[in-house]
Amino acid sequence: MFLLSHMMKAFIRKGRLTVIDADGKAHVFSGEPGPEVTMRLTDKKLYRTLVFNAELAAGEAYMDGTMRFENGSNLRDFLALFSMNRLSLGSYPIQKALRAVKMRFRNRQQANRKGQAQQNVAHHYDVGNQFYKLFLDENMLYSCAYFCEDGETLEQAQRNKLRLLAAKLCLRPGMKVLDIGCGWGDLALYLAKLEDVEVLGVTLSKEQQALASQRARDAGLEGRVRFELRDYRDVDERFDRIVSVGMFEHVGVSHYDEFFKKLNSLMPDDGVAVLHSIGHMSPPGMASAWLRKYIFPGAYSPALSEVFAVVEQNSLWVTDLEFLRVHYATTLKHWVERFEKNRDKVVELYDERFARMWEFYLISCEMMFRTGSQLVFHMQLSRNRDAAPIVRDYITDRQKAYRVREKTLNLSL
Repeated sequence: MFLLSHMMKAFIRKGRLTVIDADGKAHVFSGEPGPEVTMRLTDKKLYRTLVFNAELAAGEAYMDGTMRFENGSNLRDFLALFSMNRLSLGSYPIQKALRAVKMRFRNRQQANRKGQAQQNVAHHYDVGNQFYKLFLDENMLYSCAYFCEDGETLEQAQRNKLRLLAAKLCLRPGMKVLDIGCGWGDLALYLAKLEDVEVLGVTLSKEQQALASQRARDAGLEGRVRFELRDYRDVDERFDRIVSVGMFEHVGVSHYDEFFKKLNSLMPDDGVAVLHSIGHMSPPGMASAWLRKYIFPGAYSPALSEVFAVVEQNSLWVTDLEFLRVHYATTLKHWVERFEKNRDKVVELYDERFARMWEFYLISCEMMFRTGSQLVFHMQLSRNRDAAPIVRDYITDRQKAYRVREKTLNLSL
């Protein structure tokens, strides 16, 4: 417990953390005024593992029930405290040294070669569509929503996001659109209804491809909207527009050149691509060991410097850039609330450990966007500098026009 106590003293700069060890002894660590959390550790092995792999050990301990919270504290309180103090943890000598070693192997951690990429995606997305219906919006959009006003529902905010993306794509009837990482298909279906375009959605998830294809048939759009189980690297058609939402996080830094080179090759000179991705405002790093092991194998949300460098090498113009700084925190809060309402059903489908794993994932992600360094960015790309209008007002104007068109076409939520 000595080494853990030493780290905790350096770690807690804001708030107060009381740790009750396996023998029932309380250890108090405090800094500036802030949240107060009481945590009980029931396994002495945690004294060491928390020092040498804090995020992995904490997540596993919560999943196993060997880390519990008392005196009115809960997981959300702990993760909020953790996020507020994350920089001091990262500067602790042992953590700093271990991070330097792990950074040398991060390309291996982010390997997403063909075949392996599908295995990584299946680990997360093929756990069953029924599970995702328990906490996502009605149209099953699994990415950051866009909240234009206070009090909007998750469904309204997700529609706002689709409308925003459609506006940035500068669509015209008859265009061919590629949706890389199409999820359960709502964006592709929305675009096809809104602007009479032809859309190909590609995904590596069998569950997503099956449900998206069924939705296209149900909507009578199977002639203009296709969903295929295909790696984007195997696509060889040409497209006027390309959109990718929440997929770039699964590419990996060593594959960025491959990704942007492919985008360039699939577009004509006046083509437009819009990339919606998680990133972070801090220097290059790596995903947490717990997230890689249990939630997203091979995943990494990049520093912006890592993206721009490769875009420049592939002769692409960044014609627009926008940051959604707090929208994902609000989105995740909605998901957490819906997850908790259906927690008993999650346990029935899987088990208690699985439910705890997803609680840890959803709440920790919310905190990363609320008090951590995570953000979402929209990057509009083209070969030509003037492929999109040179005054940004068109994005707002198109969104307004699309709101009217949705009502005319009866595009209900």
